[in-house]
Amino acid sequence: MRPRAVLAAGLTLLLLLGGCGEATATGPQVVGPRPVASAPLPDEPAPSAKPRPTRSTPPRRLVRPLPTTLPAGLRRTTGVRAVALTFDDGPDPAWTPKVLDRLRAARVTATFCVVGTQARRHPELVRRIVREGHQLCNHSWNHDLHLARRPVAEIRRDLVRTNAAIRAAVPGAKVPFYRQPGGRWTREVVTVASQLGMRSLHWNVDPQDWDKPTAATIVKRVRAAARPGSVVLLHDGGGDRAATLAACSRLITDLKRRYGVARLR
Repeated sequence: MRPRAVLAAGLTLLLLLGGCGEATATGPQVVGPRPVASAPLPDEPAPSAKPRPTRSTPPRRLVRPLPTTLPAGLRRTTGVRAVALTFDDGPDPAWTPKVLDRLRAARVTATFCVVGTQARRHPELVRRIVREGHQLCNHSWNHDLHLARRPVAEIRRDLVRTNAAIRAAVPGAKVPFYRQPGGRWTREVVTVASQLGMRSLHWNVDPQDWDKPTAATIVKRVRAAARPGSVVLLHDGGGDRAATLAACSRLITDLKRRYGVARLR
């Protein structure tokens, strides 16, 4: 075959082979590395976006925000002229017996809002509280300030567990009240407490004795804020309560003279 004929045949063969690729309406498809996009594809997160959770990443547990106002259904007064004394965060072996001694000497009763872990550790103090005529109040299992914002099932388990610890110390004990740690109430925790037979107990006199002011300051604050029917918040646990203890006798004498001190009903 002549050289020109061979060259023509070779060109024809190359053209035929080039047309064997997968074609589209716009011509042959280019095979090779995928070009890098200048912007993320629609199904890919932008570089600044947080990565999507995978099955190995547990979902974040959501909690409810606290309401800006206290929910309905809270007990904030005694309903009579006399005031009520309430003691939170015990029972504590260092302070609760001394508070009980002061109350017995003054011949008044109070409501003790007990923490479940403390009731479990010191059942003998729970028994003494009941034996001396005072009232019990559920104050959550371990003073979880965020309890009222957690799922309803968790709230219920916490309150049931605390009541169980109280009744392990005093079988058949009445627990008519529940008090939310920090007064951080939500409608959900009020509802759960009610379903368990407890009224939600708040207060309207808070001398902030948890912040360890002097005994004179505690007495002064209670005296200034107390009104007929007040519910006074104090503490017999959760820290050094020497100032609260020192204030008790003067405080009780003043409240008895002005309004009387009565057990909550």
